[in-house]
Amino acid sequence: MSKLYIVPTPIGNLEDMTFRAIRVLKEVDLILAEDTRTSGKLLKHFEIGTHMHSHHMHNEHKTTENLIARLKAGETIALISDAGTPAISDPGFLLTRACVENNIEVECLPGATAFVPALVNSGLPNDKFVFEGFLPDKKGRQTRFLALAEETRTMILYVSPHKLIKTLSEFIQYFGEDRQVCVSRELSKLHEENVRGTAKEVLAHFEKNAPRGEIVVVVAGKTITKEPKKSKFSKDEEE
Repeated sequence: MSKLYIVPTPIGNLEDMTFRAIRVLKEVDLILAEDTRTSGKLLKHFEIGTHMHSHHMHNEHKTTENLIARLKAGETIALISDAGTPAISDPGFLLTRACVENNIEVECLPGATAFVPALVNSGLPNDKFVFEGFLPDKKGRQTRFLALAEETRTMILYVSPHKLIKTLSEFIQYFGEDRQVCVSRELSKLHEENVRGTAKEVLAHFEKNAPRGEIVVVVAGKTITKEPKKSKFSKDEEE
């Protein structure tokens, strides 16, 4: 039966690959990979010989129609990204939406993703949170920060290393220097690092230690200050 499998792959440590993910990748007719060179190393490591096609942000609009036709013809296809769960700041949404619109079954396997461990080990409230992914580079960036300045839930962002210093400086500008922040770097890898503190403290750390690798930033939401309750009696009545 035709089906699209969304298959998470390790964000760094190959031991995070699940038995189920390996089995599915071996059994499907085709694997769609964000970068076939990167995924080729993963498939070789787990002795997966399934044929791969390239599926990334630059060609997904053109290839989706053909892939839907193949699925309707009865093929099973697995979608993977370079690391983590596809469609989370990676290609995958367009094909998944097209499958849903065409009544083609979609099954997403549980597995590795970067923002969940970053959120949990940040020590910040995680009962409610908002995932922002990558912020706009220029157009709309200030508008987004102004909106986030009023956000009361914990916020999660993906930030590239060369933009981390700028982003932390913007936290101070829009959120205040005392806002709690956790920067998680190289999660699950040998040199994993979690830097926690105020925006000012975390900025100072990375100004002295140049950031490298994959980065997830978790930011505390705005604290709501409760005003003291007013007495139901007037001052004269109280006297």
